[in-house]
Amino acid sequence: MLRPSPAPAPALRSVLAALGSPSAVREPRTPALRTAQGPLSPELPLPVHVLDTPAAAGPAGQRPPRTRLAGWRFLIRNGDRAIAAADTMLTPDGWTFSHFFEGPYVAATERALIQAEALPTPYQPRLLSVPELYMLTLWLHADTEADGAGTEPGPADLLVPLAPAPPGIAANRPYGLADLLPVIGLRLTPPPLLGSAASATA
Repeated sequence: MLRPSPAPAPALRSVLAALGSPSAVREPRTPALRTAQGPLSPELPLPVHVLDTPAAAGPAGQRPPRTRLAGWRFLIRNGDRAIAAADTMLTPDGWTFSHFFEGPYVAATERALIQAEALPTPYQPRLLSVPELYMLTLWLHADTEADGAGTEPGPADLLVPLAPAPPGIAANRPYGLADLLPVIGLRLTPPPLLGSAASATA
């Protein structure tokens, strides 16, 4: 089951304003939003965190992972499905609308949330991005009372890579932190230079 953290009220208001007054924002609506019939509603707000990749790159997760909050994402629902998403960002003046987008991660996020809702253990849903790998995961945080904007991953948390996932990492499968973070770290660690001590053989 899922226990979402409430989004900042200004972030939600900025998305509602962008949906209600398309000409008031720089970013144009996506094709799906322009052709949608019926009301559009922002739902399922998720804090988007970015993985501090140097911390993930240690072998076998020697250092605890760290993240930073990058924004809040809302799925834009039309009828019975999400057709797009809206990102918000924190500025010196507070939370504000950033842009609309659509694509495979919208459906993948909705699918992962539905699957996570069926889990017997309660989790707080978040998104965790690894930009260097073009990777996005549904982060299921075990501390359901935590502030969605803060705290770091815990040992009981799960990560569900969203499709499309990087080669060799299964999408839509829950991973424990101790299982997935070392794999991410290996992908982020550059290979040793030819002729270096690390690449020398006896």
